[in-house]
Amino acid sequence: MSDIAKLQIGEDSYEFPLVKGTENEVAIDIKSLRGATNGVITIDPGYKNTGSCESAITFLDGEKGILRYRGYAIEELAEKADFLEVAYALIFGDLPTTEQLEKFHTDIKSKSVVDDDIKKILDAFPKTAHPMGILSSLTSALTAFNPTSVNVDSEEEMYNAIVKIMAKFPVLVAWTMRKQKGLPLNYGSKSLGYVENIMKMMFEEPNEDYVMNPIIKDALDKLFILHADHEQNCSTSTVRIVGSSHAGLFASLSAGISALWGPLHGGANQAVLEMLEAIKEDGGDTKKYMAKAKDKSDPFRLMGFGHRVYKNFDPRAKIIKKAADEVLASLGVEDPILEIAKGLEKEALSDPYFVDRKLYPNVDFYSGIIYRAMDIPVEMFTVMFAMGRLPGWIAQWKEMRLNKEPIGRPRQIYTGENVRDFKSIDNR
Repeated sequence: MSDIAKLQIGEDSYEFPLVKGTENEVAIDIKSLRGATNGVITIDPGYKNTGSCESAITFLDGEKGILRYRGYAIEELAEKADFLEVAYALIFGDLPTTEQLEKFHTDIKSKSVVDDDIKKILDAFPKTAHPMGILSSLTSALTAFNPTSVNVDSEEEMYNAIVKIMAKFPVLVAWTMRKQKGLPLNYGSKSLGYVENIMKMMFEEPNEDYVMNPIIKDALDKLFILHADHEQNCSTSTVRIVGSSHAGLFASLSAGISALWGPLHGGANQAVLEMLEAIKEDGGDTKKYMAKAKDKSDPFRLMGFGHRVYKNFDPRAKIIKKAADEVLASLGVEDPILEIAKGLEKEALSDPYFVDRKLYPNVDFYSGIIYRAMDIPVEMFTVMFAMGRLPGWIAQWKEMRLNKEPIGRPRQIYTGENVRDFKSIDNR
């Protein structure tokens, strides 16, 4: 393959260099396009064919169903590592040694107390407020209690900022759910692991000791790992573009949370449960709804099947399906909603229409089932997604700042009115 791309515009020809990644991905470097062509730009709504950066964090091949963090296969990480190890690898580049992991965890625990005035902000929200709105606001509010900007050229300052948000974010997540459930706000214990602490803060009742279910802990660990990063998706791109203005880490993360909130992104697992509820209200006939999903003239949309990026299968779904089966068996939950979910799954995996089109249940389908079984409110599902995605956002923000990437400033093609005269209000 040549190392240049040629572009013909009318009578003029231009050459642009090709950039090749370590997995042989190829991109045309067009950063000089506008200057070389006297104003010509590309247009790519949704940026589906546009690379916004070069990144060494996550590799994703949707055609082959491959997902790797820092070169480590997602299957191996989910089986052999815990969430804090994966977070460290995403943020710092390599899986940690025992000493590095212990220090990271110790430092996180030392910063896990949230300023008490944050509770006043939380108190101001009604119970009916959506948890994602609360989480975004509280994350942004952390900036007020940590007003000093981070010197990104200082490893110590960067490390301290990372430790702070890794420590305080789980507290905000837990408090957001406890606010909705009317439970007193609490803290974790320095004797517990990272995910165990999240579970304790979320589920501990005020009148009894919390007893951790290891199967639930393992499932939650896997879910967080599977959600930890996913290349340049909507929320990650938001974190990077907000950070490119040199906005701080907490403010950039708050913007990412808001982007994740949408039903086409992180809200998909909530949409799955809302769909299941609607099917239940209509009698619970899964065959009827599978037929509706296949009918192109029917507006019904089957949520939680197929994926925008993975054209074969979602490698994360294979991993979490096993965890979902184990959670349901362990808890012995009898829930008509979960029975409907299992019915849809069974039919989709055997129906030629879905099999031929590779419309398999995705990670959002199974994560919604697990969260439902764990008695997490449906509005909290996207908050749990954000908890898992936290280290990926941090890693992407850190990489963008250290690479000294320019401020994000997309162009546009103007399609409005041409110049026209101003008319006084009496003549309009």
